[in-house]
Amino acid sequence: KRIRTGPAVDMGNLAELTVGFTGADIAKLVNEAALIATRRGAEAVDMSDFMAAAEHILAGLKKSNRVLGPSERRIVAYHEMGHALVALSLSGADRVHKVSIIPRGVGSLGYTIPRASEDRFLMTREELENRMAVLLGGRAAERLVFGTISTGAADDLQKVTDIARSMAMRYGMIEELGPITYEPEAQTPPPGRDPRAIQPYSEATARRIDSLVQELVARVFNRTLSLLRSRREVLEEGATRLLAQETLTEEELLVLVNRVRGSDAEMHEKQLTPAAVA
Repeated sequence: KRIRTGPAVDMGNLAELTVGFTGADIAKLVNEAALIATRRGAEAVDMSDFMAAAEHILAGLKKSNRVLGPSERRIVAYHEMGHALVALSLSGADRVHKVSIIPRGVGSLGYTIPRASEDRFLMTREELENRMAVLLGGRAAERLVFGTISTGAADDLQKVTDIARSMAMRYGMIEELGPITYEPEAQTPPPGRDPRAIQPYSEATARRIDSLVQELVARVFNRTLSLLRSRREVLEEGATRLLAQETLTEEELLVLVNRVRGSDAEMHEKQLTPAAVA
């Protein structure tokens, strides 16, 4: 209320981009947007100012001194396009607001910003697996295109592991383990005692949990790899465009994906004709 906003500011669009923000996060967003508008000498805060502020908060500051070589830039382009393409291909996954290969934050060489349509308090097993697939999209794209992998997926893998272990140990979502929670209550062991001593299950069960978590992640990774392989054309074109212009918006990504989906639909229709069946 304390700042003057331009007529083009879309509050609904802005709300989708800030799902999960606390009151303090939103206050920071507004202040940052006002500063950006002030620096460019504007009389009102425009939608572009809010978008730039949200990008700053979600992805970190631009690192103009972090210059990547051609080989690294190419890996990052395919990695980020892998995230974006998987998100756009899976029903129920968050929309993609922007994908970029501009380094930001402490260790980010590129970023993909999702756009959720609403706050979520419950998630199904399928939705959690889709979230894992999106996180694994970067690693899968590297494997598919280069036949090898890089260190760029470290943070993604940590998040995937956390989701998979929660599915196994907290949510009872792995059938082989049954509807049981294996997550121990928060307890502090006595001084000098091994924390594992308060583990409420056997070592054999621990090994089984580890094995099933690995199987779950491997299955989701293979599914992600297969998805990208079937959409290799749009992966290649998206990465090429990222290398040329560094950033792709939601609208630009949808044009790419819809064109491929149109080709897929035509192919499906041909497969249903008598001539094609014969």
